[in-house]
Amino acid sequence: MTLTDTVTRLRTRPRSRGVGLIPYLAFGLDFLVILATTLAALASRNMGFFDPAADIDDGVGLAGPLVLVAWLGLIWLVGGYRSDKFGAGTEEYKQVLNAGLLMAGLLCAICYLGQIPLSRGFSFTLFAVGIPALLVERRTMRRLIHRARARGSLLQRVLIAGSVEQVDEVAAVLRRERWLGYQVLGALTPAHDRRPETPSGIPVVGNAHDVTVMHGVDVVFFAGGSDTSASQMRSIVWDLESHDVQIVVAPSVSEISSDRVRVRPVGGLPLMHIAPPTYEAAARLGKRAFDLVGSAVLLAVLSPLFLAVSLAIRVRDGGPLLFRQTRVGLRGKEFTCLKFRSMVVDAEERLRALHLLTGHEAGLFKLKEDPRVTKSGRWLRRYSIDELPQLVNVLRGDMSLVGPRPPLPHEVADYGDDTVRRLHVRPGLTGLWQVSGRSDLSWEDAVRLDLYYVDNWSMMQDLSILLRTFGAVLGSRGAY
Repeated sequence: MTLTDTVTRLRTRPRSRGVGLIPYLAFGLDFLVILATTLAALASRNMGFFDPAADIDDGVGLAGPLVLVAWLGLIWLVGGYRSDKFGAGTEEYKQVLNAGLLMAGLLCAICYLGQIPLSRGFSFTLFAVGIPALLVERRTMRRLIHRARARGSLLQRVLIAGSVEQVDEVAAVLRRERWLGYQVLGALTPAHDRRPETPSGIPVVGNAHDVTVMHGVDVVFFAGGSDTSASQMRSIVWDLESHDVQIVVAPSVSEISSDRVRVRPVGGLPLMHIAPPTYEAAARLGKRAFDLVGSAVLLAVLSPLFLAVSLAIRVRDGGPLLFRQTRVGLRGKEFTCLKFRSMVVDAEERLRALHLLTGHEAGLFKLKEDPRVTKSGRWLRRYSIDELPQLVNVLRGDMSLVGPRPPLPHEVADYGDDTVRRLHVRPGLTGLWQVSGRSDLSWEDAVRLDLYYVDNWSMMQDLSILLRTFGAVLGSRGAY
């Protein structure tokens, strides 16, 4: 394929409909949410939820429309409608939250300095309801965007510039995380390395200096080895600014959370500083105290469920209630992991035969239709109820509420130098592996998620995983 043919093909590739409408959709939904919240605040005031003697009708009637316009304007000013903020990351939520808090502060300051007798009940209801409602609305919109992208809609056409190895690494991430909405059309390799396609099958459509090829796409990723100097990159940016093409620089680092990255421009050179991994913080007192309190409360609340499950197991086959298995925890220390028994009593003896039957050699062994699972065990596993006794392990200090999956000793024996980092923190009752698909994940993806958690731990991430766990358990995706 000639360069002319390549340019023509890229330019005629249809752009996904709706991508450019996302900011307008967000604006419209924000308008409706703020309008509804304003009307609700007025209604709560008129129904006597707050002291009517402290309310001034004229102030409320004037403030309502002004707040609506000003709030939307603040969201726009902080960047809440920029197209690159939708669909990924926490920046979108931070901007909406900051705009709401700024609006509340400005309204209070204006009323105080101008001695405007605005209803305190109206103001409290407006922001106490409005800010969370906007965050829920943006979260709902994001989920809809992700679903649309998974179905092949709202996609952005992408070229990746770099060495063939770096191109394939970036493309693998974009293909795995389909919810990002990037459709890789081709690669731009260094001029000295021209080949029909990369090892993973991405067609090479030119080199990193072929600006005319870039005119036909939505985004150009510059990965490592693109053979592009600083002055050439500046020229490319200048050229593409008039063609509505985004430029994304993908550095040769991955699996790093945004909390560990700081970009500091020095002398016109953007330097990316990466903070050390945070697994040491995950072993400190704060996380352990959270585990103690959380496990104790959950054990007390779930005690009726424990009783019901115990009776069900006894009635079904009369065997032991608990299954005890040796697992490996923090820094390689072995412990006895507790679970409600969901398999036949001689399940471990049958395991070797199943390994031979399925050809399993290493890694996590899971079967969708495991013949060793009992009838009661199937619903115990479907909703992860069989793992609840591990709350006792959390109370003992063997495990944490959130962390990597607790591995078996023979799995640890096969660990490489990278995988052994999973043992730097306590294993968890839940974790990124559970909220991302559980048994549907490949061994490589499970390890990747666990290592990401170890290197990028934070208490906010733990809370987020715990909240997401409820949805994963109720949806029973990957549970067998």
